[in-house]
Order: sequence, then structure tokens, then C-alpha cells
Amino acid sequence: MSFPSLTTEHHGLASDNTAGLTPEALAAVVAVNAGSHPSYGSDAVTERAKQLICELLDTDCAVFFVGSGTVANALALAHVCPSYRAILCHEVAHADTDECGAPEFFSGGSKVLTIRGENGKLIPKEVERVIARRENLHYSKAGVLSLTQATEWGTLYTPAEIQKLSAVSKQHGLSLHMDGARFANAAAALAVHGYSAADFTWRAGVEVLSLGGTKSGMMATEAVVFFDRERARDFDFRIKQAGQLTSKQRFASAQWVAMLQDGAWLRHASHANAMAQQLASGLRALGLRILVEPASNGVFVELASGTAEQMRARGWHFYRFIGESGYRLMTSWATEPALLSQFLTELGAVLSEST
Repeated sequence: MSFPSLTTEHHGLASDNTAGLTPEALAAVVAVNAGSHPSYGSDAVTERAKQLICELLDTDCAVFFVGSGTVANALALAHVCPSYRAILCHEVAHADTDECGAPEFFSGGSKVLTIRGENGKLIPKEVERVIARRENLHYSKAGVLSLTQATEWGTLYTPAEIQKLSAVSKQHGLSLHMDGARFANAAAALAVHGYSAADFTWRAGVEVLSLGGTKSGMMATEAVVFFDRERARDFDFRIKQAGQLTSKQRFASAQWVAMLQDGAWLRHASHANAMAQQLASGLRALGLRILVEPASNGVFVELASGTAEQMRARGWHFYRFIGESGYRLMTSWATEPALLSQFLTELGAVLSEST
């Protein structure tokens, strides 16, 4: 069997979604292919995956698996936010900019209200401002606050910052949701400062978590975690209605087991973060301005549009993200120093040609 070759194109810095499966995840899929097993998540592998996620988060929690980050966010938000209340999130959060209206659709009409904040982060003052914008019967009342960790700008919330957002949420009767599409990268970065995954989730006030698997090197598997099992009542029915109850769930669950049981999940995320730091250093050495200090696996650099176009003409794929000249470069578990060296060498040549 043969597949098209794209040897002249470089997708490795466009997104951590472009990387393949980690060796552990791929081997796990093959390993559980043997024999017959109970379907729809009733298998022992799925139970083990749930157990390992509880151990990761250091608490007994309700864990559910779905197939994409969009549906994880949408179903989680819909479950904690009635249709007549509003979903609050940052103005660049995926819940508003990249879910094609899925949170509104699955909630049956909840309005998404966006909040500004520097470097992709929410602050209590701005959350309060949006909550108080209108408080009459003719406007959607705030129902849930959603924050992203790591943020769309690659920045991180500390546990103390999340605690402050949680306090505002509780004061106004809001649930607190975390979009953890790049949760592993955040966990790896915050572990350096002595924080555990529990410290910046339920201990800080997070009530429901969308736990990302795809960007960590897995395939078609994300988790929705409720830290209060009572809040998860009937969520399995919501999953079924949304077409997310997978018959051969063990193939997805096995990837979580393989990634979590010996720490591969955190090791791969640490590698991606380290590659981002290496890339940022190389870009600075070329005289380029880093727009946001990289804290996880995203690097945001200022490039002239002409420079970006020339790099694309050389086969490099990446996205403009901030304003007219802010471009995002993402590293992943699979990023190798050789790829970064090649990118920086070619970028240096393009910059030299333009001077």
C-alpha cells in the first residue's frame, strides 16, 4: 500500500495536530486489536484508563471519552450551562473562535460572551465587567466561565490565578470549566514550579475539565472529567445522543493507558515545551521579536508578511495568529532539533535576502 509523498512540504510547525501518534499510543492500538472485548466502553482497558486519569488528577472523578476537542468542550459546557444562560470565555478561546457554534448547538441556545485579556488570559476584573454588562431578563445571564490551559497564546494560568477566577465564578453562581486541549504541556511546564495537575484544576476550583489527548500524541480521543460525580449525572446519555459513544472504545482507551501508566504523557509534553524554548532562542538570534514569552509549546513571532510568504513558498506551513504580523509556530512531541535547525537556517536566508 502506498500513500502520497509530501517531502517538499513542512507541516511540523503548523500545529501539534500534524504530528503522528507517539510510539506508546501506536503500540497500544495494535496491542488491543487481538481478540474480542466488550463494546461501548465496558472493557477493562477503558476502566484502567479512567483509573489512571483519576490518579493523574489525584482525586476520584467521573471520566468520559469522546472523539474530538470540539465535542469535549461543547458537551461539557452544555451540561453545566442551561440554554437560557451564557458561556463566558476569552475572546480568542476555541469555544468562540474554533468550534463552529458547537457549544451553542449542543446547549440548545446558550449565548457565548467573550472577554478580553492580555496574552490570552482572563482576569477577574474583566470577567466581572462582562457579568455586569446587563443583568435584566432580556439578556442572557452568565452560567459558566471557561478558561483555556495552556491558553491559545501559549501562556499559563497559575493555581493562584485560577483560584481568583473561581472565586468570581462562585460569587455569581457560575460553573468553572477548563479547556485542556494542551493540558499536558501546561502540566509539564507547571510541574517545574512544583505544581501538580490537581493544583491547577479541582484544588483551584475547576469543576469540569476537557482533557486533551490528540495534541498530546494520541488519535481521536479526548476526555471530559467532572470533579463532582453528581454534576456528571446523565452525561453518558448526552454522549450517546451526540453520537460519541464509541463501539470499539478500547482502541482509544488503550492510548491513555500507554501514555499515562509510565509517564510518557508528561515526558512527551516536556519535550515539546523544550523544543519551543529552543525555537524561540533561535528566532531571537535572528533578530526577531517574540511577541509572547513562550511558557508551553507555542511560539509567537513577529514576521513581515513578505517573509512569511517566502517561507511558505519554501514549503513551510504555519499560521498568522496575532494582528497583521504575529505568526504562531507550534512544537510537538515529535519535533526534532534538526527540523528547527532547518527552519531557522532557511528563515535566516530569507531575512538576509530581504535586507
